[in-house]
Amino acid sequence: MIKRILKSIQDMVNGTGLETTYEEVMIQGITINSREVVKGNLFIPIKGERFNGHEFIESAIEQGATATLWKTGEPNAPTSIPVIYVEDTLLALQALAKAYRNELGLKVVGITGSNGKTSTKDIVASVLGTTYKVQKTQGNFNNHFGLPITILQLEEDTEVAVLEMGMSGFGEIELLSTIAEPDAAIVTNIGEAHMMELGSRDGIAKAKLEIVAGLKEGGVLVYNGDEPLLLDRVAKMKDVTAITFGDDASSDYYPTSIELKADGTTFTLNKTDNTTYFLNALGKHNVANALAAMAVAKSFDVPYEAMKEGLASLQLSKMRMEVEKAPSGLTIINDAYNASPSAMKAALNFVHGLTGYGKKIVVLGDMLELGEQEVAFHQEVGEHIDKETIDYVFTFGPLGEEIAKTAQARTGVQAYRDKEALINEVKSVATGNDLVIVKASRGMKLEEVVEALRN
Repeated sequence: MIKRILKSIQDMVNGTGLETTYEEVMIQGITINSREVVKGNLFIPIKGERFNGHEFIESAIEQGATATLWKTGEPNAPTSIPVIYVEDTLLALQALAKAYRNELGLKVVGITGSNGKTSTKDIVASVLGTTYKVQKTQGNFNNHFGLPITILQLEEDTEVAVLEMGMSGFGEIELLSTIAEPDAAIVTNIGEAHMMELGSRDGIAKAKLEIVAGLKEGGVLVYNGDEPLLLDRVAKMKDVTAITFGDDASSDYYPTSIELKADGTTFTLNKTDNTTYFLNALGKHNVANALAAMAVAKSFDVPYEAMKEGLASLQLSKMRMEVEKAPSGLTIINDAYNASPSAMKAALNFVHGLTGYGKKIVVLGDMLELGEQEVAFHQEVGEHIDKETIDYVFTFGPLGEEIAKTAQARTGVQAYRDKEALINEVKSVATGNDLVIVKASRGMKLEEVVEALRN
């Protein structure tokens, strides 16, 4: 984490007002949450439309804050700890992160895309971790608050930082990229999430490609070559070194074979046809994520043999195609962290191809932030369900009902708005040799279904 004297902090944020007697005081780490202050922290109070972190300064001091940034003009600045005044504390947080990033002798990988950001982050970190000391974004710290905080948590001897970049509108990825200044940038794909804010898939492609805004000179853009919207836009970019990955043989990195298994995925690669790679993750879509990671790893001079080790030892973040076993023997695939039409279809494709289970049961909830076409997108997911291989379909939520309208299954389709009733019905039909997959947008909290089935 960042460890600097306050004189240096003031210079990094272009602040003022630090008393001379405090210039040599050392801070260790930062926080924007007074409840999470650790002794020695610099407290950075953020002021938003409905909250004001300055109001919690006394709590931060009681928890052990060593110093604070303070918005100029904000009343009641503390007198018991050092204060650095800034025009805007959020901008100061971002400036501090950018300055710290540039003081560290490391490389940065920035990752964005409609689906697969977190899984790709995990794969990149695992592959690069065979050769470098790597730190990565934890949890969902991928926005204009989270990314700077992640950078400021990096250790001084970190060699590669793998940073996830999320967004909800235009300009956000550009901001994050200019803070992080990536040496390599990945765009996983273009889906339908944030259609409400960005208007179209073309708008989403434009927003995601803002990641090149901060790309360092000599850096590389790795993107999905199966997506025409990306191909067309990247082709018009000047002075960008681009590498493509995808299913099609026209991409720079593509699989020559894929075998989907219940405990992972094996594939071969056009670059190393005689080598079989085992990916400790489920689904064909994760092979695409692995190809993106391998393209970056190659640009960082990681040998393919080391990449093979990293893919096999991968540990994905929770609730991303996470396989769990209930005491009864029931197999549960927990993919409840997020959902979009393309991601939902990819998960269904994986389940369609699995064999060796008694019954296959899918539990699907609402996909959020899809804009005016949300009903049609949900109905498309229902149409995508293969009734020859799926026994039961259970949906949750008002939009989930639209999936149920078009879904067919060998045994039955039922829609619910009562989660407890849904859980009871799934429990009544699921037995020890069966498979259940659970997927929805994060706001639907379908991990509660997983938890109930697990016990």
